[in-house]
Amino acid sequence: MQEERMHEREHMILSFVEDEHYRPMKIKEMAALMNVPKKQRGEFHEVLDRLIAKGKIAINRRGLVGMPEENIVVGEFMATQKGFGFVRVEGQKEDIFIPEPYCNHAFHGDLVKVLLKKSAWMSGRRPEGEVIQIVKRAIHTVVGTFQRKGKITFVLPDNLKWNQDIYIPKGATLEAENGHKVVVEITDYGDDKKSPEGYVTQILGRPSDPGVDIMSIVKGFGLPDSFSDEVMAQVAKIPLVVEPSEIGGRVDLRNQDTVTIDGEDAKDLDDAITLNKTAEGEYELGVHIADVSHYVTEHSPLDKEALNRGTSVYLVDRVIPMLPLALSNGICSLNAGVDRLALSCMMTIDKKGQVKSHRIAETVIRVNERMSYTDVNDIVTNHKKETCERYEKLVPMFESMKELALILRKKRKKKGSIDFDFPECKIKLDDKGHPVAIEPYDRNIATKIIEEFMLAANQVVAEEYFWMDIPFLYRTHEYPDAEKIQDLARMTAGFGHHIKLSQGEIHPWEIQKLIEEIEGTKEEAFLSRLTLRAMKRAQYTTVNTGHFGLATQYYCHFTSPIRRYPDLQIHRIIKENLRYGHSPKRIAHYESILPGVAKRCSDRERLADEAEREVDKMKKVEYMQAHIGEMYEGIISGVTSWGIYVELDNTVEGMIRLADMDDDQYEYQEEKYRVIGHYSGKEYSMGQTVKIRVIGADRLTRTIDFAIADNSPKDSE
Repeated sequence: MQEERMHEREHMILSFVEDEHYRPMKIKEMAALMNVPKKQRGEFHEVLDRLIAKGKIAINRRGLVGMPEENIVVGEFMATQKGFGFVRVEGQKEDIFIPEPYCNHAFHGDLVKVLLKKSAWMSGRRPEGEVIQIVKRAIHTVVGTFQRKGKITFVLPDNLKWNQDIYIPKGATLEAENGHKVVVEITDYGDDKKSPEGYVTQILGRPSDPGVDIMSIVKGFGLPDSFSDEVMAQVAKIPLVVEPSEIGGRVDLRNQDTVTIDGEDAKDLDDAITLNKTAEGEYELGVHIADVSHYVTEHSPLDKEALNRGTSVYLVDRVIPMLPLALSNGICSLNAGVDRLALSCMMTIDKKGQVKSHRIAETVIRVNERMSYTDVNDIVTNHKKETCERYEKLVPMFESMKELALILRKKRKKKGSIDFDFPECKIKLDDKGHPVAIEPYDRNIATKIIEEFMLAANQVVAEEYFWMDIPFLYRTHEYPDAEKIQDLARMTAGFGHHIKLSQGEIHPWEIQKLIEEIEGTKEEAFLSRLTLRAMKRAQYTTVNTGHFGLATQYYCHFTSPIRRYPDLQIHRIIKENLRYGHSPKRIAHYESILPGVAKRCSDRERLADEAEREVDKMKKVEYMQAHIGEMYEGIISGVTSWGIYVELDNTVEGMIRLADMDDDQYEYQEEKYRVIGHYSGKEYSMGQTVKIRVIGADRLTRTIDFAIADNSPKDSE
């Protein structure tokens, strides 16, 4: 009974100290505020001593009671399907492991306060801790399947990292029926005694209805699917054509041969190209970018919504645009045959790919032709007669574009710029949203032309504004962690490819050399993806720390303001500088807002990538459901103690469960990235080519199961 009372007192004191309004104070003051009677002060001190011994509170040098700062951190909680989780703390290399009993009702994405286990942080082992406070909830709405059992109604969340049902009270169901996909607003996150609770805000439909599966992911990630009336009211006031009054003061480039080069189905055309070759053999390259900031003015409803979205999201059956279609496909799109406002970077480049001079200016352009990657490739690679005749006047310009792109590419690779040119696939859907094919994207010289020209403009703009020493947004990419690079070096060495390290660090050209060395080998796809995983994620920052992957000190995103907010933001900075220069007041303004813009856009980019991957994964699972029993050849892309991951040529990845393999007992050898049969001696290792049979595909868990295909009659049918 005494111990039970002590635990109760501990809980009371901890709740008091953990309250967001609590400020460190003397023990005497604390006892008074908690109304502790004088005759119980001895017990009060004893409870404090117990909490201090457990590391849950501390007394600082001034004698004030508070949380022990040295072993308390704040970070993002990352849940797993198995119940335990991890906390990612900014600036900390290792994530903190949170055992299931110590997650304390934290949900995926929550900002949490974590008490580090003293035994872990003192011994140098992997950090381990306990969630002691939910600082901020990340998820307020959940998508799931509505269920009714008797009089009880609840929702099973689609997100398997949310591992609790959500109770829906009577009158809060929106008359949803069993099996409906619904959106739920959370009103109570639950505790040890009760489940989370919420109410249905939207019925998406039956899971089998066309588009409902993807809309469930859209809603689950909190992606917007419409624009507010206020935003659309602003759009309605924007003219559909460029007015003569808007052209004054701009450089008029309408008499130059100008083209856009994009995919056949692209509608938001935000970059156009001009190119002239001089008698001296130099190239006058113009990269003309849609002047979106002319229409999306600072602090307007459109601007606030664009920042909130951060980026356009490209899913297999739809685009969730950063800007309304009236802008992105209309007045801001560099459509052929009409005047358009642009912000241009005009460069003179010599035969070695060196930018000799450049000019950034506000311009007005008129695109002559809307070209596709296929048509340009047919001209410069296939020399297709019909296409060359159709664009006869522009053929010399396209040939010069190919020359310059190859020069720039060679120069970039020589510096060590890394090309992660993975085989990417496009998922084709029928009119009901079902996947019917997974086909590789056709990457050709035309895509490389645009890539090289955009890279050149982005670097030139970043370098100019870096040396102006005014607030700016950069696209930066840090050096990879030494530990990950050492792991990569060990793995590649197993395939006979060696990476040169210097004091645990690596130069980007070593990565590029590896990629060139493995090109065409059976282990290419596997090692390329392994290399990418060893890299850090590029992000937006206000401090220019350089770009490791591109092997350049200066880089920004200037070329896609229709679909990326950072590009739109720096267009404003550039135009303001071109027109008036920056006053101390405006510099202070940008210094105050840009860190928030950088973080918001980096976060939204990551969210968009996750949503795109989740949709692709779901559609790949659905596609493979129609191919159960079929055999494929793939490469082992991962080996774990529970199974072998295999990636097929169509980029579909599935797992062979060790428990489901033949009667042999397989031992996982982590240091050699392989499993080996105890009796048969059969060995399966990373990068190995294997034949598999598809045996299962689960849309709920988004997993695909394979089995090793042997020569048995079942496998040869």
